[in-house]
Amino acid sequence: MKPSHTPDRVLFGDNQFFGVNHMSEEKARAQQMRFQDLQAILDVLDAAYQEGIRTFMCTTHDRVSEICEHFRNNTAKYPDYQFYPCMPYAHKYANAVTEHGMIDALRLFLPEGGLLSGALKSGLALAQKDVDAILRQLIDAEMKMFHGLNTPVIFIQNVITDLLLGLGFHGLFRTFHDHVREAYGAEAGFITMNTPRLLDVLEAQGIANPIICSNINKIGFRMCGGVAAYEKVLAERPFRPIAMSVLASGAIGPREAIDYVCDLPQVQSIVFGASSRANIRQTKQLIDQAWAARTASEAVPAG
Repeated sequence: MKPSHTPDRVLFGDNQFFGVNHMSEEKARAQQMRFQDLQAILDVLDAAYQEGIRTFMCTTHDRVSEICEHFRNNTAKYPDYQFYPCMPYAHKYANAVTEHGMIDALRLFLPEGGLLSGALKSGLALAQKDVDAILRQLIDAEMKMFHGLNTPVIFIQNVITDLLLGLGFHGLFRTFHDHVREAYGAEAGFITMNTPRLLDVLEAQGIANPIICSNINKIGFRMCGGVAAYEKVLAERPFRPIAMSVLASGAIGPREAIDYVCDLPQVQSIVFGASSRANIRQTKQLIDQAWAARTASEAVPAG
């Protein structure tokens, strides 16, 4: 079995590039306008790279294919760069369903003459094994834009993770886990708004020490179950947590927010997005300082 991947301490996210801001629609619109130009996105990614950030955790938004093409064409400039794809990009599928209907939307993303077409032509209902096969085909379709790039972890987005949790389709987590390992030599990552519940389900599916990305912040912003439940699983359950929304969309000051997260057990990685070199540098420095303080305190013998 492939050794467990250790995510970098600092990961760079893409919300700011595609008009996602959980606290301000006005700011989201302004960012979306600014980043209509691909070069504006690449300039920010270069700034993050120059600040020592080597991992881009990104959705499978259509425009990410342009970013991937740039990195494929400039591998000598970014020899140690890696992508963490996060799929699916829900708006892409939602728009297709709205425009074409559920079945025709699936046809748009699945191979011509594939399993779905055969099942529909024969009038057969989709069995569990068919759903597994469709999921594998959708993963392959989403991964095409990343061909030739280093993708050591592939994530399933929280909108799907939490939907599967709610519907009880827990076996699909195992399908996702196994397919990204077998087809791409990658580890499965899971984004969720309910880490305690997801951990229970992944353990039942035989997925040990999973990589889970979720909101972790001291005020419980978008943390299903609340702060105490998260602190409990971080202290007691083995997994590899990646913290996002540590600033709670600006509700907590950067130093206070980062000091809190970096002091939690097991947390080894933080993903954040920023639009300027100054903000990237400030956030990374705060993370590095907080981790250095944590490391120093752990090195002091108890007594």
